[in-house]
Amino acid sequence: MTISYSIFFRPPCGYDPPMTISLFASREDAQQWRAPVASAVSGPERTGTVTIDRLTPNTEYWYRFSDPDGKRDPYAIGSARTAPLAACRATATIDAHWGNGFVATVTVRNTGTEPLDRWRVSWRWFGDERIQSVWGGVAETVGVDVAVRNAPYNGKLALDGVTTFGLLVTSSAVPDGLTMACAP
Repeated sequence: MTISYSIFFRPPCGYDPPMTISLFASREDAQQWRAPVASAVSGPERTGTVTIDRLTPNTEYWYRFSDPDGKRDPYAIGSARTAPLAACRATATIDAHWGNGFVATVTVRNTGTEPLDRWRVSWRWFGDERIQSVWGGVAETVGVDVAVRNAPYNGKLALDGVTTFGLLVTSSAVPDGLTMACAP
């Protein structure tokens, strides 16, 4: 979960960073500053973000702020929900590149709680990239939006199961990486 913050006022009416962000399981716990389930400390900036990992997916948390001396903000209280657990995750590795293209391997992993019967990985190109060939999947490209779905033989993934597909791409510039979404 990533929480954005902005500290507008300085002491005596406000706070100086860093701030401690405490997470609570319920609004009542947050109101009473009782039993925090996690916490993180902001950076020295007056505006920024704080990320707290290892939280339960698809769960609402309540948060409060305090300063380094333990002075608790009596007013600011908020809530946020963690993202649901994704059924699968896709990561790309650029295996080779040359002046006008690259080859990449994409690993698809079942990260859900049930076996998968199919998967679909999607991403967006940010340059002049074009897929020349795909193996281990079926490409579905519309302009800059790209998707690859499973081939007939590798759609079923057991819990924590893994499969891969490959791409041969032409491009005037090789991207630093690919950010992909995966869904059943």
